[in-house]
Amino acid sequence: MVVDAGVGVGGGGGAGTCAVGGFAVWDVLLWRRGRADVSACLLAGTVSSWLLLYGGYTLVSLASNVLLLLLTVLFLWAKAARLLNRPQPPVPELRVPQQAVDEAAALLRSALDAASDAFRDIALGRDSLLFYRVFLCLWSVSIVGSVTDFPTACYASVVAALTIPALYHRHQECIATYMSFAYMNLRMYEMAYERLSMKCFLKVRDWTMELLKDP
Repeated sequence: MVVDAGVGVGGGGGAGTCAVGGFAVWDVLLWRRGRADVSACLLAGTVSSWLLLYGGYTLVSLASNVLLLLLTVLFLWAKAARLLNRPQPPVPELRVPQQAVDEAAALLRSALDAASDAFRDIALGRDSLLFYRVFLCLWSVSIVGSVTDFPTACYASVVAALTIPALYHRHQECIATYMSFAYMNLRMYEMAYERLSMKCFLKVRDWTMELLKDP
């Protein structure tokens, strides 16, 4: 049995498949449209694998043991099925289509272009709100990286991706109110800093001009 990993049911085309895939990902992240069981399984699998890794296993040993158990069960199943004239194990033959690879490359390119544009806007001082957001994100990553290692950070990122969007979607009005209030305060402090720096600049300029005028 051959399963095409990138073809949608009903032949809706590349754009329809991409849209359906995007909606499915958001349904899993937001625990909606009957995808709550998938989200719960992903969250439980992430937490359990983290517990196994920090209970004595390593990532390589855990992956090797899981693959070894899976291949052994399938191999013995196939041998027993031949001897007993029973159906073979339902192992699909996966193929990655070129269209899916092109779409992934296009998505990666658009993400890199967006990151480059955001970096340029921040470096040139065009978007203050974007600077504050990136600053908070990088500061949070720095704090997390100083207290934990990379695998734990990856597991924490998966758990955060499965919990934070759902919580934000449920309480987005309250969060938006607090974010707008915080942004207004930041803008007020920024304007005060600009006025203070301008006053200091003018005083230094006047003082410098007076020194140059004195014989």
